[in-house]
Amino acid sequence: MSGFILKRTLLAVPLLIIISFLTFALNHLSPLEPAEVVLRSQGVPQITEALIAETKIALGMDRPFLIRYFDWLGSCFRLDFGESYITGTPVWSLLGPAFLNTLKLTMVSVVAILALSVGLGILCALKEGRLLDRSVRGISFFLTSMPSAWLAAMMIWYFSVKLDWLPTSGMDSLAGYILPVIILTVSYAGIYFRIVRSSMLSQLYEDYTLYARACGLPERKITMRMLKNSMQVAVSVFCMAVPIILGSTVVVESIFAWPGLGTLTVNSILGRDFPVIQAYVLVLAASFVLFNTLSDLINAALNPRLRKEF
Repeated sequence: MSGFILKRTLLAVPLLIIISFLTFALNHLSPLEPAEVVLRSQGVPQITEALIAETKIALGMDRPFLIRYFDWLGSCFRLDFGESYITGTPVWSLLGPAFLNTLKLTMVSVVAILALSVGLGILCALKEGRLLDRSVRGISFFLTSMPSAWLAAMMIWYFSVKLDWLPTSGMDSLAGYILPVIILTVSYAGIYFRIVRSSMLSQLYEDYTLYARACGLPERKITMRMLKNSMQVAVSVFCMAVPIILGSTVVVESIFAWPGLGTLTVNSILGRDFPVIQAYVLVLAASFVLFNTLSDLINAALNPRLRKEF
């Protein structure tokens, strides 16, 4: 197992390097000179060629591209992503708190999605074709198809404005988590529940399941064995749910005034604050690679045959 972990981890290194290179190159895809973007962000009234040249020298933008890339990459290992073009503060001082706020919302939502998806997936698989199965699938399809912005607005109107039960925004109390978590759970639980149900159904008529029932084993033990065998697909899906939700909270954070990555990134894109955008893309891409590697390791622990095939 240790050899598998080492090989899988080493495979992630070149991928991260490629992602970091593409992320750094984002700064040069803009039709404007990066130095001109800095000056515009600072509100300089008249931008001249001489001023652009001075800014490039001051920020080290006159050096060769690869030298700047490797310097930036080395700084990223120390969580130094440069300074914001707009505020002049270190990027990590902006990104760090926002990342933690989004991560809190993401992890609570993932736990809710996991519990609901696994519970409903197992229940509907065992009740395949019955009224409960059809009802849950119909409701999940209906809720998943709803625009999250519209659903969030309706829930704020009913629970916050009409009933005055929950706050409309902020994360100052546990009650502030309820509506954002419900919106994210409704948006994703219907998708993951169907994956768990499908995985369980694929195990329902396997030879070992029929043999176990013929031998008179308790249904609870059979269900647990089916769940373990069907988890290989589900683990990969649920591991990737963390970075997916981490990068898709823009709408929810905007509606509920959640001070997270979504709000920070939207403001940075509108202000062309490239250092913040670069750091966001790099952190999000690294989280995808990290959780993809984690899912492979968990699957290898559940299925020893995967270690030999690697």
